[in-house]
Order: sequence, then C-alpha cells, then structure tokens
Amino acid sequence: MIALGQMTGPKSLPLLLAFAALALPAAAAPQDNPDALIDASRQVDTGLALANRQIAANDLLGALGTLERVQFAHPEALPPRLVYISLLCRLDDREGAEVELGLLAGQPVADSDWSGVVAACGPMTRPAAPRKGHR
Repeated sequence: MIALGQMTGPKSLPLLLAFAALALPAAAAPQDNPDALIDASRQVDTGLALANRQIAANDLLGALGTLERVQFAHPEALPPRLVYISLLCRLDDREGAEVELGLLAGQPVADSDWSGVVAACGPMTRPAAPRKGHR
C-alpha cells in the first residue's frame, strides 16, 4: 500500500487528481435546490412536470414530496393526487393509496388518468365515472 506522502513524480499525478476530486463537494443539481423545488411545486403544471422528471430518474420519494407540496397548494387538483396514489402503490403502500383515493370524494376521474392508477395499483374501486365532456 502506498501512502499519499510517497506519491511523487509524473505517474502519480492522475492518482492525486482523483483523490482531490473525491474531496471536493459535488455541485448541487437543480432538483436538489430546496428553493427551486418549492417554487416548482407552487403551480400544478410545473409541480407535476417536476414529479414526472423525478419518477423518470427513479426518485420516487422525491416525487412524493413534490406531489405533496402541489396538493397542499392546490388540494382541488386531481392529476397530482392520482399520480401520488400511483406512487404509493409502486412503493407498496396500497393502504395509503386507498386512503388517498377515498379523499377524492366522488370526483370524476377520466379514463386516461385512471389507467395510470390501475397500472400501478392493480384493480381498485374507481371513485366515479367521468361526466360527459369532462376530461
């Protein structure tokens, strides 16, 4: 084993640079910036887009947090709640998903939105059929 103090000469430079890079803090990615996450979660569209990016990056817990912030700011918004329910199922919390589904209080759910819930959760009782002309 070679001690860092014994590394001299041009051949040791790449190894020393590698050790130096490990010691430097990594730059924070935009999604790791709490202020940016909060700002994105203030609007339904931007919050849902952020959550979808987090899901695509397999950051399911981050997406849950984003969707919770969206729901807090916009409790009437149905799409974020349905994605949230789907994520709960993906994280093996079907009971939590059923509780969230019960909070929909008979809101009509479009077929396209419901298909995402069924894909993640399997068969569940649909809260209400969509009204004519409602998407």
